Formats: sequence, C-alpha cells, structure tokens
Amino acid sequence: MTEHVIDGRELQPPEPMELTLEALDRLGEGDNILLLLYCQPHPLFSILKKNGYAWSEDLCSDGTREIRIRKQSA
Repeated sequence: MTEHVIDGRELQPPEPMELTLEALDRLGEGDNILLLLYCQPHPLFSILKKNGYAWSEDLCSDGTREIRIRKQSA
C-alpha cells in the first residue's frame, strides 16, 4: 500500500484539484491519496462520489484538513 501525499495548503486553486485528479488516474489498488488542505473541497467530493471513490476527513488543530482518498471496495 502506498500513500501519495498532496500538500495543497499553500497552492492556489485550481492546482490542488488538478494534482488530485492526476493522482487519481494513477491510483493503484490498495493505494490512497492524502490531501492536505485548509478548506473542504466540495467540488472534489462530488467528483469522488460520482466516480466510486471513498474518502475520510480529519481536522487537525492547526486547521489542516487531512483527506484520505481510496478506490471504493467492490
């Protein structure tokens, strides 16, 4: 299992979304993406749901949102 980290906290939109979508195209079975942001990416959540990805979200004390994305199990 590999975790791909995308730190989008200091990036300007739409760069975090673009990097995440590129990473989704390369996501292997059992791998996940850790996306670090200061906001909730609602448009991304819609794309993930539509395309069969699962995600979880944790809010850190510094305001960072850790969003873990993986392919949904069959």
